[in-house]
Amino acid sequence: MEKEAIIKFEDFTFQYFAQSEPTLYNINLNIYPGEKVLIVGPSGCGKSTLGHCLNGLIPFAYKGKISGSLKVNGIETKDANIFKLSKNIGTVLQDADGQFVGLNVGEDIAFSLENDMVNQEVMKDKVQEIAKIVDMDNFLDRSCQELSGGQKQRVSLAGVMVDDVDILLFDEPLANLDPATGKTAIELIDDIHKKTNKTIIIIEHRIEDVLHHDVDRIIVMDDGHILMDASSSEVLASDILIKHGIREPLYVTACKYADIKITADMHPENIERFDLKGNEEKLRNWYRNAAIREDDKKEDVILKINHLNFSYDGVKKVLNDINFEVYEHEMMAIVGKNGAGKSTLSKIIVGFENPDSGEMMLKNHEISTMSIKERGEVIGYVLQNPNQMICKTMIYDEVALGLRNQGLDETEIRKRVEKTLKICGLAPFIDWPISALSYGQKKRVTIASILALEPKIIILDEPTAGQDYHHYSEIMEFLKSLNDEGQTIILITHDMHLMLEYTKRAVVLSNGLKVADTLASEVLINDEWIKEANLNKTSLYTLAKKAGIDDALGFIKTFIAEEKELRIHEN
Repeated sequence: MEKEAIIKFEDFTFQYFAQSEPTLYNINLNIYPGEKVLIVGPSGCGKSTLGHCLNGLIPFAYKGKISGSLKVNGIETKDANIFKLSKNIGTVLQDADGQFVGLNVGEDIAFSLENDMVNQEVMKDKVQEIAKIVDMDNFLDRSCQELSGGQKQRVSLAGVMVDDVDILLFDEPLANLDPATGKTAIELIDDIHKKTNKTIIIIEHRIEDVLHHDVDRIIVMDDGHILMDASSSEVLASDILIKHGIREPLYVTACKYADIKITADMHPENIERFDLKGNEEKLRNWYRNAAIREDDKKEDVILKINHLNFSYDGVKKVLNDINFEVYEHEMMAIVGKNGAGKSTLSKIIVGFENPDSGEMMLKNHEISTMSIKERGEVIGYVLQNPNQMICKTMIYDEVALGLRNQGLDETEIRKRVEKTLKICGLAPFIDWPISALSYGQKKRVTIASILALEPKIIILDEPTAGQDYHHYSEIMEFLKSLNDEGQTIILITHDMHLMLEYTKRAVVLSNGLKVADTLASEVLINDEWIKEANLNKTSLYTLAKKAGIDDALGFIKTFIAEEKELRIHEN
């Protein structure tokens, strides 16, 4: 006998009161008990709105018009309330800061247990057990606001895990996590699924990372519609992802460059199981014939970091004797695991924190003597969390704020704001309130607000987190065009594809130490650096080995060159 669906959408349509068109159109979808489902789609396609409908934020927090039916565990959601729905579905939000309620990590994890009046000793044991699973047991007394982005995400995950609900909804769980921690998170979600048989719903852009463990189905959305609902292998064998601005796994893209037709029986959903089916020679021929153009030109030094040391408490060093140089017109990456000191380093450069010792030279000037305002005129900084930057109600005013502070006339301001919003994919929303945007769209607003200022150096902390492939490409191509015009750009990122594709050089940090300063393409084939910095060996390396290509580094460089060539032709 067929199972009864635990989640059932029937002709479900939702329209925010503030918008003229629905965000979700005529959704028909069944999810069954014990399933693990991945929902993908470009930013603004409606997938987060779908999640809000499931957990009750719609219609009880975000108001709008509903038609059709949505039942969760037999409960018609529009007739229930958030409290009732929270006993059936637990949510890990994309924006971890928006989920914290406790004064410290321990209190936050224990929140739902306190609401349920669980015995204090039982509560303490449960919190310790869950905190250990997510590797936060040594941070229970730490304020949630002092944590790195990845650590915050783990606390949010722990807060959901302590509650015994039937459905777990993860909204962009990997957005702020380094590659290895993201892999651990997916393993943890899979372990929870196998041990408890809970229904798991994951909304995520990083498809290759999620598919580290199997999912039952992938649901592809765009423009408020469900376009495809099928197995992972069927979805990856189709061209639906790339058509709708969603990044495919790197190894799938590489095979397509070599004119290899991907079919479902090749198991394209997982690089370890992926079967080339006699196409090894095709891949080798493509590798041999593709041209690589190396640019070894090195510019003058614009920023020099010498023997930099920093600690928050005067005891534990967050940064320990950091030395590196940034060259004019360079686009470089700073990578490493959560808590390695990447964001702290950028805050010191822009003046939000003062180093314990060391010097920072901008050209020939020691920048530690410059005020934050003075530094801000030459160094722009885009924070990881957009909510920590946004201070205006309307999008136009937010992007114009810095320009108005500089005293520019409104004609020039409008010209710059319109240009930047267009490049960042936000032109249609120029007169919108920021509150109507998704987290990923808010991120683009903050990038636009800094780009409009045209600083000498731009530091971007996770610039593409939460972005679909289309908007990721748009933002990065805009940054690349700025770089081509002479803009110096420093990218702090967990996105190894971004590092490989757009930066030639990477500085690798681990536990406050610089462990490497080398070619970006070399980082992801060095086992020692990968282990120290919580990175993952790229799937391109595994694909090269499957095809019998010994020079995996050369293969990766060839892939990067091919991507660049395609971008040049597309533009």
